[in-house]
Parts: sequence; C-alpha cells; structure tokens
Amino acid sequence: AEAMTIFAVMCAGMFPALHTGRPWFDYYMFPLPNQMSMWPNFKSPLMWDVFAVSTYMTISILFWFVGLIPDLATLRDRSTSKIRRLVYGALALGWRSSNRHWQNYERAYLILAALSTPLVLSVHSIVSFDFATSVLPGWHTTIFPPYFVAGAVFSGFALVMTLMLITRSVFGLHNIVTVKHLELMNKIMLATGSLVGYAYAMEFFIAWYSGNPYEWHVFRWNRLGFGDSEKMGSLWWAYTAMITCNVLVPQTFWWKRARTSLPWMFIASILINIGMWFERFVIIATSLYRDFLPSSWGYFTPTLVDICLYAGTFGLFFTLFLLFIRWIPMVAIAEVKMVLPQADPHFGDAHAHDEHEGAHGVVPAPAE
Repeated sequence: AEAMTIFAVMCAGMFPALHTGRPWFDYYMFPLPNQMSMWPNFKSPLMWDVFAVSTYMTISILFWFVGLIPDLATLRDRSTSKIRRLVYGALALGWRSSNRHWQNYERAYLILAALSTPLVLSVHSIVSFDFATSVLPGWHTTIFPPYFVAGAVFSGFALVMTLMLITRSVFGLHNIVTVKHLELMNKIMLATGSLVGYAYAMEFFIAWYSGNPYEWHVFRWNRLGFGDSEKMGSLWWAYTAMITCNVLVPQTFWWKRARTSLPWMFIASILINIGMWFERFVIIATSLYRDFLPSSWGYFTPTLVDICLYAGTFGLFFTLFLLFIRWIPMVAIAEVKMVLPQADPHFGDAHAHDEHEGAHGVVPAPAE
C-alpha cells in the first residue's frame, strides 16, 4: 500500500507541472532563490499543494524505506550475487538485527506512522482547497475537505484491493492475505463509500437550500441535465456513472456473500476506481463548461494529447509496481515473522510440559 502511494503520487505530481504550460519554469513554485528575485505567492492554493504533496511524498518514502530495512538486510544475507549483496547491503544501512537496532527501528517506525496519519488528512484537505477557495459554482463549498479525505481512503482501499487480488493469485499468497483480511477491507470501503455518498447528497442539498441560482444551475442542469434542451448536451452521463460506481456498488458489501466473493471484490474495486475518476471529471468539467458567462460555454472533449498523457501515467505506475515486486519483498518479511506462532518465546513450552508430566506422572497398575 505504501509503495502504491509513492508511485501514485509520482504520477499525480506530473499533471500540475505539465498543466502550467511551461513546465521548465515550475521551479518558480518553490521558495528558491532565482535570478528574477521573485518569491512565490503563499496565498495561492498551488503553493499549498507544493508543500503538502512534497511533505507527503517525503514522509511516505521514509515510512516505506524504514519498514523495508530488516527485509533488505535479509536479502543482503541471502544474495548470491556480489552486486546484489553490495546494493542491498548499502540500502540495509548496516542492519544486524541486534536488540539496539530493533529498538531504534520500532521507535522510528512509530514516529513516522504517527506523522503519516495526520498528513493523510492535511494533504487531501489542502488539495481540496484548490477548488473550495475559488468562487466558481460547484467548487465553492465547505464540504470539500472531509469529502476529499473520505474519497482518498475510499479509492486507496479500492486500488490496494485490485492490486492485492492480482498478486495474491499470481504469487500464491493465500495463507498470508486471507479472505478475512479482504472482508475487513470491504467493510472499510462500505463505510467510506457511504461517507462519500453522504457528501454527494449534502452538495445537492446545500446548492438547493442556499438559493444561489448559479450553484443550483451547476447541479440541476450541468450534472443531472434537467431542463437542458440545448444542442451542446449535458454531462449527466458522467454524474450517473459516478453515483453508480461510488455509491451503489459499495452498498453490495452489506451482504457477507458479496464481501467474501473474490470475483465480485475484483469487479467492485475496478468500478470504484472508475467512479473516483469520474468524480474528478464531474468536479472539474461540470463546473467549467457552463459558468457565469454564456460566451465561455463549451462541451469538453479530450484531445489526443490528453488521452496519451493519461495512458502514460498508467504505464509509469504499473512499470514501477512491477519493478517493485521484482526486486523488493511485496510482503514485509520481518512483520510476518513477528506474528508467527514460532515468534513467541514460550512457543512449545506447553507441549514440552505435557510430555514432562506424561513421563513422571502416575502409571496405572497392571490389571490382575
């Protein structure tokens, strides 16, 4: 999951850079000394994004790498190639599995985990401010921060489910990733999917209750298509796909049979990922394609460049993921060892105690 987060952030970080129009000037978004003596505008949500995403990326890489140190040491000790031994040895940072190493490791891992948890909330809240701090109807709403956080957890679990089911089947990890684990993940997707559905309903309610005609126009005409008889058409199909995938599909997990069905888990996780893409599409396209001025109205149609850029991120993500599972343990070896029965220092004591009692116990008298 942490590796998937890092690869996804790498792919997502490309788009703000590319969509500035002149990506070779992107370093102006960072507070770096430059020949123009210009300083970034810290009131801009784009600046908030730079700090939020870069901080999240840094903590995620540290959390991921620190958790891998014992496993990298295991790979170092078992490597037959000199090059691999050197590479894994350098990455293992001299790990020797001593008591002091384990104490420092667990302390550092706990601190990074404590930092990562609030960062998940802050990063997605700050990303939502890109929309919420604007005055455009459909974006200017206070529900966006919790809405984006719930959606991030929702889509994150769905993508982990998709990748986990594939790797579980291909590499035979049935005893490590059990159906019970998958069922618990489905319960979390059910809960977060319900939260996302509540956010969708509240968006509609506030648009109607506020009495703002522009806000109501975005939801009624742009998203639902009610009263839309013009030739440009409406984006009701995107909103319908979003509601179907993000709200209706997770509700099937109320039934245990659906929560424990591997084929349905896989299909549902893919549908949820598709629905979360439609959510971003609906947020951006339906608010922009008919705004305050009729002169700027237009129907969004992706160009070949848009399609190729998006397809390229799929290629980058899966290339990095395949390289990861090829060279680095996809399951934490050290953590699996900790939960094995043999990890208990008193493992086998009960059996030995029973044998001891049997050897020195009362022997029944022979029958006469």
